[in-house]
Amino acid sequence: MTNTRPFLFFALCAIGFFLWQAWQQDYGSRPPLGSAVPAPAASAVPAPATPAVPGDVPAASAASATTPATASTPAAATANAGQRIEVRTDVLHAVIDTRGGNLVAADLLAYPLDPSDRSKPVHLLSDTGESFFVAQTGLVSNGSPAPDHKALFSTEKTDYALAQGADTLEVPLTWTDASGVTVRKVYVFKRASYLIDTRQEVTNAAATPWTGNEYRQLQRVPPVIVSKGFAFSDPERFAFAGAAWYSPKDKFQKLAFDKFAASPLKQETAGGWVAMLQHYFFAAWIPDEGQTDTFTTETVKADSQTRYLVRDFSPALTVAPNQTKAFTARLYVGPKLQSTLDQIAPGLALTVDYGVLTFIASPLHWVLVELYTLVKNWGLAIILLVLLIKVLLFKLSEAQFRSMAKMKRLQPRLEALKERYGDDKQKYNAAMMELYQKEKINPLGGCLPMVVQIPVFFALYWVLLESVELRQAPFFGWIQNLSAPDPYFVLPVLNALATLASQWLSPNPGMDPTQAKIMKTMPLAMAVMFAFFPAGLVLYWTVNGGLSLLQQWVITHRLQVADNKAKT
Repeated sequence: MTNTRPFLFFALCAIGFFLWQAWQQDYGSRPPLGSAVPAPAASAVPAPATPAVPGDVPAASAASATTPATASTPAAATANAGQRIEVRTDVLHAVIDTRGGNLVAADLLAYPLDPSDRSKPVHLLSDTGESFFVAQTGLVSNGSPAPDHKALFSTEKTDYALAQGADTLEVPLTWTDASGVTVRKVYVFKRASYLIDTRQEVTNAAATPWTGNEYRQLQRVPPVIVSKGFAFSDPERFAFAGAAWYSPKDKFQKLAFDKFAASPLKQETAGGWVAMLQHYFFAAWIPDEGQTDTFTTETVKADSQTRYLVRDFSPALTVAPNQTKAFTARLYVGPKLQSTLDQIAPGLALTVDYGVLTFIASPLHWVLVELYTLVKNWGLAIILLVLLIKVLLFKLSEAQFRSMAKMKRLQPRLEALKERYGDDKQKYNAAMMELYQKEKINPLGGCLPMVVQIPVFFALYWVLLESVELRQAPFFGWIQNLSAPDPYFVLPVLNALATLASQWLSPNPGMDPTQAKIMKTMPLAMAVMFAFFPAGLVLYWTVNGGLSLLQQWVITHRLQVADNKAKT
């Protein structure tokens, strides 16, 4: 196979891959932007023995049932609006609403929306409008008072900040019932961490035991995606958004928003977690790994919105009179940092979803991170990755270019065969293969290196698409965001020039005029397509093409020198 054919093969693979992605976006795993999936009657069924409570408050488990299931929110909870508690750490600006004691806003201070204005951080959690995404906790009990995620808590103050030199910050809220049951809900924030410890301490001053369950849930609407026009320049269109969970038995699973009604989750597990994912960022509830919890999903209607909910429901806890016991869990609200997530909980790094190419993309990401630690620049790390891959494939590429150079040397003889056999392509192909065999040339030698590179190319595309470490990462000069297209199209043009030069050095035996015209326009077509790829990906392919061109020229030149010496 000549050099032009593997190039055309790569182009067809790339076009097919992105057409498939676009089809998946429009008709596959995600509902169209702005559309609402019809919500079924809301039902949370963490325990089959207990009927569900309508809405987004679950029923208590059968283990705590002493009377038929009833909603446990006290009347006072519906009378007054809650207060907003501001919480500031070095990496988070969070807001807790005393109505339910829920985390209703979270800004990620180290991640600006726009690299040119670092004063506006990413708003991951919000309880407003089309960006609704909140983390809720509550208690439910059959026969005992318990504050769900709509109950009204009290607070000592409404502004908390992590003190200089302190490593933790506690934010307590309190709920008290006239029966003598007091619940103290505490959030514990940590320095340089997106992981929040939570606990609900139940103090029972009543004369009878208190038995109930804790639920933790993430409730949101689908993220709003502002289309930028061409599909390849909209990485958020291809990134998964929806619920996800992990269990030691079934490993990582995910559920797109439009699958909630058709495939609801109901699973008991120990040592797992539940999450809501979006591009680059996510939130997850991580219960105590020593207990068996129930994971469920629901679709609910609220404020004229269709909202999607994933819940973790704890086992029942009994608190004897004059005792205090606590429910504990951890909440992660932050970026998909692969290097640290698995240290928090098993499988949490899988929230960075590379799809079917994970087995290639994960090692590529690891190598990139290691190279970045050496050079402190993601663009240089990508260049070093190209060099590393070229070294690993050097012998293979050398065989490819030697085969191509020999084929180019045979060009006059192949043209003579073409004239001899005219339109009889069968005889011409037979004679051409006989000549290749005589000269010990493998016509497929030019294809294998390209075939090896294609999965690496697509895997790197997903690494650039999903890795928050490369989000808004600058290179040099005009490239200040490797995860966005080259703003001045310099890299796509350089790549096109390298491709043209490679075509000039490559043989093209047996190519009819139509094929020749197609191959002449292919560099331009690829330059247009690459203009909408992330700059980091085009940097990879341009450097790879430039090094391949240099290697091709050196080998071709050496063979020409050897031929000239042989003639003299």
